[in-house]
Parts: sequence; structure tokens; C-alpha cells
Amino acid sequence: MPKAELHVHHVGSASPRVVAELAARHAGRSRVPADPQALAEYFTFTDFAHFIEVYLSVVDLIRDAEDVRALTYGVAQDMARQNIRYAELTVTPYSSVNRGIPDTAFMEAIEDARRSAEKDLGIVLRWCFDIPGEAGLASAEETARLALDLAPDGLVSFGLGGPEIGVPRPQFKPYFDRARAAGLHSVPHAGESTGPETVWDAIRLLGAERIGHGTQSVKDPALVDYLGEHRIPLEVCPTSNLATRVVERIEDHPVRQMVDAGLLVTINSDDPPMFGTDLNTEYAVAAKLLGLDESGVAALARNAVEASFLDRAAKRRLTGEIDTYLAAWPTA
Repeated sequence: MPKAELHVHHVGSASPRVVAELAARHAGRSRVPADPQALAEYFTFTDFAHFIEVYLSVVDLIRDAEDVRALTYGVAQDMARQNIRYAELTVTPYSSVNRGIPDTAFMEAIEDARRSAEKDLGIVLRWCFDIPGEAGLASAEETARLALDLAPDGLVSFGLGGPEIGVPRPQFKPYFDRARAAGLHSVPHAGESTGPETVWDAIRLLGAERIGHGTQSVKDPALVDYLGEHRIPLEVCPTSNLATRVVERIEDHPVRQMVDAGLLVTINSDDPPMFGTDLNTEYAVAAKLLGLDESGVAALARNAVEASFLDRAAKRRLTGEIDTYLAAWPTA
């Protein structure tokens, strides 16, 4: 089925093959296995903090613009194989620039990969530049500079990722104010490993137009009502939440409560190879949790298009692709 994806991380989408190639290229300077088979065990997480630790070890493999370009184009190839037609990829430029990649070289690398992917593969990529919250306000200032002063053509939004525990959202308000004033959309992570209060902070202080995860939102009926009334989409990532122990069992995932409450739910893969998944699999997981037939799955796909930052004409085209695919679905 043609699809859009709204919550998927740049480095976290690197396939085992790409990660293994980078680990081999930088052998002796990283603890990341250079064997794709060994990566499955390496990508087994004890909790969210352990996931962040492993994630950053993969970030350390990105040493130059050639690495950035190869990773980005490889991610696009994997997405195209799933018939993902449009993706808003969360990019953390601070992590790479802080490790010595020149800022202009980084921007040129992701943009070259983006343009090539659209030409070669027919997939449209857009960027969300996010603040790595664990790196503090220095990373926020640098991310804002990179987003506002260098602004690549594909940039559409401004986000906040990393751990939520111990990283209060209010401190990032000035940076989101600047980004929003420059025309960027606000898409912070919130309510993933912390409670509903983080989602309230994202809405009230950061001007969130979508919520990354929002898993704990269902614990606050007033918040659920607000999200529904204002049609604020949730970027739901079921397998990710299980892998990082945000939920103990996939059957416990609150996506059913979200849908039953009438919230605008989108399905996403977050860091797919690290969690042993992809977007096709996440739709299958959601279909099982929600008891959906093909029409219900297509409705989820339309939600992602509606919640995207595509222009109206592009939304109509992609929704039309989904409808055409559904109409051709075998009735047997």
C-alpha cells in the first residue's frame, strides 16, 4: 500500500548492512559489531536509557559527509521497497556537526541524497531537525542555528528527541519560538517515557502541531479531549514502545484507547532496524491490535497523509494512490 511516514529517525533507520559497513570502515574505533547478524543482539535493549546509549554508539559511526550521504540514500532505498511515498525524516544535525562534520557538508550530503532518492526511487523526503535533549541547551542553540541559518530546502519542521526523564520541556521554549517564527512546524517527542504532563508542556509551551509518541496521553482524560478537539495527531510507534520497555506487552499498547477516543492516530516505525521492524510490519501490528480489515488499514494510511506537512495538492495525490490501491484489493 502507498504510505507516508512521519516519525522515523535518520540514523536509527540505517539498515544492518549499512551499519555493519560503517562499523567495518571505522574498525577499532567503535564497539558496534561489523557483522549484520551480531547487530540483532546488539540492538536488544534493557530500557530506554540503554536504547539511547546504543543509538549514540551508531551515531558515532557517522564520521564524514560520505557516511551521511550513503546512510541517507540507503534509508530511502529501504523505504522505497515498502512503497513509502513520502517521509518526514527526523535528523539530528547537532550530533554529526558536533563530531566534526562541517555543517555545510552535512547539509549538502542530506540534500544530495534527498534529490537523488526522489529522482531515482520516486520517494519524497523532508527533514525535521530535532534537538537531542540529553545534550542540553547548547545543542538546542546549535540546532536552531543549523535550522535557521543553513535551512536546507527539504526542512519542514523542528523537533525535540532523546530521553524525556530529567529533560524538562519548558527550557526549550525559546528555540521553538524562533523556529516557529521562521515558518517551521513544531513536532516534539512527548509522553513517551514520561506522563501526560510532558504532552501538555509540548502543546502549551512548544506549540506542538503533532506529538511524537504521546503514548501516555490516555492517562489524562482532559488531555485526550484536548487532542481530539484540536485534532492534534499522535505519531504512534508500537514496536518501538515495546522494545524500549515503554509498554511491557504489545497487547498493553494504548493505541486502541487512542482510536476509540477519536484521536488522529498515525502509525510509524521510529528506528526500524534497531527494533527489528519496518513500516509494513507496524501496520500489521496495528491491524491486529485494532482488529482492522483492509479498509481500516487504508484509513490509518490516510491519517498519516492528513497529518503530514505536504501541501494540499500532494495530499490529494497520495490519498488518491491509497484509494486506488484499496479499490484493487482482492475481494476473495
